[in-house]
Amino acid sequence: MALIADIAEAIVAALNGHTFSQPFTAARAYRPAFDLKDMTDLHVTVVPKGVELTTAGRGLAQSDVQVDIGVQKKLAASDNAEIDALMGLVQEIAEFIRATGRFGDAAWVKTENTPIYSQEHLGELRQFTSVLTLTLRVMTA
Repeated sequence: MALIADIAEAIVAALNGHTFSQPFTAARAYRPAFDLKDMTDLHVTVVPKGVELTTAGRGLAQSDVQVDIGVQKKLAASDNAEIDALMGLVQEIAEFIRATGRFGDAAWVKTENTPIYSQEHLGELRQFTSVLTLTLRVMTA
């Protein structure tokens, strides 16, 4: 399997092996497409995004791998309390990734959450969608 797929699988395994404030089963996908009717359940999807290869030194290569973690759920009430709870879950996941630090041979470098949620999905679909973009580093000879 490709390096980025191995890292994404390691992230899925770590997420599924941890207990969060809201239960979910993370899954890896290349194209996360769901029917809106199925979004009443919480979806956490790990998606390989990109790889940047650079030279880190004599005979040493650095691979910076980006992986997205999408958190999605159709809202029942669209009130602040429901959205606050989902934002809290996104923060929990981000903190868990940072604290875990390693996923296979990959070391956590940073997590981005910009924008913190999709206003379009919230307004048009009444669906919460937030994406964490992880950058992880692998050094190889």
